[in-house]
Amino acid sequence: QQTNATMSGRSSGQVKNRAPAPIQISAEQILREAAERQEQHQLDPVTKVHDAEEYQSYLRDRRTNFENNIRYRREQIGNWVKYAKFEEENKEYERARSVYERALEVEHRSGELWLRYAEFEMRNEFVNRARNVLDRAVQILPRVDFLWYKYVYMEEMVGDVPKCRAVFERWMQWMPDDGAWLSYARFEGRCHETDRAEAVMRRYVNAYPSARSFLKFAKWAEHEAKSVHLARTVFESALVELEPEESRQARVFKQFASFEERQGEYERARVIYKHAIKLLRLGEKAELQKMQDDEEITEQEHIKREELYKSYVAFEKKHGDREGIEDVILTKQRAEYSKRVKDDPLDYDGWFEYAKLEEEHGDQATVRDIYERAVANVPPAQEKQYWKRYIYLWIYYAVYEELQNSDLNRAAEVYQACLSLIPHAKFSFSKIWIYAAKLHIRRKDLAAARKLFGKAIGLSGKEKIFAEYIALELALGEVDRCRALYTNYLKAMPHNCRAWSKYADLERSVGETERSRALYELAVSQPELDMPEMLWKGYIDFEIEEGQGDNARKLYERLLDRTGHVKVWISYAQFEGTEIGRGIEEARQVFDRAYQQLKEECLKEERVLLLDAWRVFEKAKGDSTSVSKVEAKLPRRVKRKRMKTDDDGNEIGWEEYFDYHFPDDQDAAASNLKILEMAAKWKKTQAAANDRDDDSDDSDSDSDSEDE
Repeated sequence: QQTNATMSGRSSGQVKNRAPAPIQISAEQILREAAERQEQHQLDPVTKVHDAEEYQSYLRDRRTNFENNIRYRREQIGNWVKYAKFEEENKEYERARSVYERALEVEHRSGELWLRYAEFEMRNEFVNRARNVLDRAVQILPRVDFLWYKYVYMEEMVGDVPKCRAVFERWMQWMPDDGAWLSYARFEGRCHETDRAEAVMRRYVNAYPSARSFLKFAKWAEHEAKSVHLARTVFESALVELEPEESRQARVFKQFASFEERQGEYERARVIYKHAIKLLRLGEKAELQKMQDDEEITEQEHIKREELYKSYVAFEKKHGDREGIEDVILTKQRAEYSKRVKDDPLDYDGWFEYAKLEEEHGDQATVRDIYERAVANVPPAQEKQYWKRYIYLWIYYAVYEELQNSDLNRAAEVYQACLSLIPHAKFSFSKIWIYAAKLHIRRKDLAAARKLFGKAIGLSGKEKIFAEYIALELALGEVDRCRALYTNYLKAMPHNCRAWSKYADLERSVGETERSRALYELAVSQPELDMPEMLWKGYIDFEIEEGQGDNARKLYERLLDRTGHVKVWISYAQFEGTEIGRGIEEARQVFDRAYQQLKEECLKEERVLLLDAWRVFEKAKGDSTSVSKVEAKLPRRVKRKRMKTDDDGNEIGWEEYFDYHFPDDQDAAASNLKILEMAAKWKKTQAAANDRDDDSDDSDSDSDSEDE
C-alpha cells in the first residue's frame, strides 16, 4: 500500500519522461512478432462414418456430450436448441421434438424457445404440429407479440384464411399495440375485404381513442385503402370526438393540412392552418410562452408547434399569393420585435429594425406610431454617449416623413421637437442643426434656415455648423455674409488654422490678394494655433503662386527663427533651387546652413534626412563633383548598446540602437572611432607580416608559431 501511494503521488506530482527510449521498436517489428506468436487455429477432427454401426456410435457420442452439457447447465436454453438442431439435422424428428418438450419443462416462459420449436415444425412441414405448438405458446404467453405474428403468418402462408382470422380475433381480445391492429387490417386488405379492414381500424380507434390511433387510421385510409373521403372523415372526427388535450396537438393539424395539400385542396389546407394558428396562438412568442406555462405543454409538443408554424410558412410560400406570404412572415417578425422592445425599451437598434420593417410593409399610421413610441424612450442620463444612437431615431423619423410621405412640414416639426429635447447646455449634436437647416432650404425657406444656423452658432458654436453655414452663403454668392461668418468663426476659435486658411482662400478667390495676405499675417501672429505648419505652408505657397519670391524667402527666414525643423530647411533649399529662387548656389548655401545648425544641435537623424535630400537635389540639378561632396558627408551607421530604464529610472536591461558617425565630427566618440579604425588597420598589417614569415619557415616552426 505504501508503495502504491508513493507511485501515485509520484505520477501525479511529476512530469513523465518524454525522452525517446534507448531501444526503438518499429511497427514492422511489432507486426512480425505478433505473427510469430500467434497460435494456430485448432480444427475439430473430421469424423468419417463408413457403416451404420459407426454412425450409431457417432450419434451416441454426440448425444452423450449434449446430455452432459444439459446436465451441467440445465437452465441454458442454447444447449437445448443445439441438441434439438442436431437431432433435426440427422432426421431424428421425434428425438428433436422430445428435446424441445424437455426444454419447455425447464423453461416454459421462454418465448424464444417456443418460437424455435414452432419454426422446427414448420421447416419440416408439420403444419398441424406447428399449429399445436403455437396454440400452446399463445395460451401460455399471450402478451408476447412475435408468437402471435408467427402464428398468423403460418396460417396465412398455408392459405387458411378463416383460421388466420380466428387467430387475429383471439389476439385482438388481449388489446395488443398498434402494430397488431394494423397487421389485422392489412391482412384483410390482402384478402380484398375492405369493409372488414375498415371495421378493424374502427375497432382500433374505439379501443385506443387517441390522436395517435386516429392519425394511423387516416394514414391507412389514404395510402392503403385509397379512400380520400374516409381519410378526411377520420381527420375531422379526430378534431371533434377526441378530448381537447388530444385534439389540440400540433401534429393533428399538421397531418390534416398536409393531407389536404396532397389532394390539391389548398383552400382547405389554408383554413386548417389558420384555425390551428388562431387556436394555438402560433407565431406569437410571448403568448406562446404564457400559454405553455398555463397548459404545461411538454417540450416535444412545443417543438411540434414550431414545426407546424414553419409548415404553414412553407405552404404559403409554395401555394399562397404574395400578400399571404408576407402576412405570415410579418406576423412572426412583428411579434419578435414587439417582444424585444418591450423587454428593453432602450434597445434603439431594435426600434430601428422594427421601424424599418413597418416602413417597408406597414401603413403610415403604424410607422408613425412606432417612431413616436421609440422617441418617447429618452436616455435616462444626460451624457452624450447615451444619446448618440437615440438621436438617429429622430433623424430616421424626419427622413421618413420627408421621403416616404413627402410631408416637409411634419419633418421640420420632428427636427424642432428633437432640438427642443436635447440639453444644449451640456452637449449638442451639430448634425441635427445641419439637417434641420437643409430641410428648410429644401422647403425654400431661406430665412428659416439662416435663423436656425444662427441659433445653432449661439447654442452650440461647433466647427461643422460654421462650415455648413459658410458653404450655404458661398453657394448663394453672399461674400459679405461669408466674411461676417468667418469673423465670428475666428472670434470663437482663433486657434483654428483651417478657418484662417479657408478665409484667406476665399479672399484670394474673389481677387482680394492684399486682404488674403493680411489674413495670413494676422493668423501667423496668433499666440496659439492647432496646426501652424499647415498655416505657414499655405502662406508660403500663396506667395510663391503670386510670384513674390522675396516675400516667400522672408517667410522662410521668419519660420526658421521660430523652428529649426529639418523639413523647413529642406523646403527652403528646394525653393531656392526653383525658377523663382536665387539659384543652385543659394540652395547649396541653405543646405550648408541647415547642416551646420543641425550639427551644433547634435541632431544626427535630422542631419541624415537633410543629407539625403541634399544628395537627391544634387543628382537632379548638380554634377558628379557636387554629388561626391555631399556623399562624403554621409555618416556610417553603427550598432551600439545602452542601458534601458523604466519610468522610475530603474535599469531594466540593455537594448541595441543605431548610432551615426559623421566624418566631420571632432568629438570624443569620433576620436575613439578613429583609434579603433587605426587599431584594426594595425592588426591587419601584423597579420599580413606573419603570413610572410610563415612562408619562409619550415613546417615545424609553422606549427609552433600557430600555437603561440
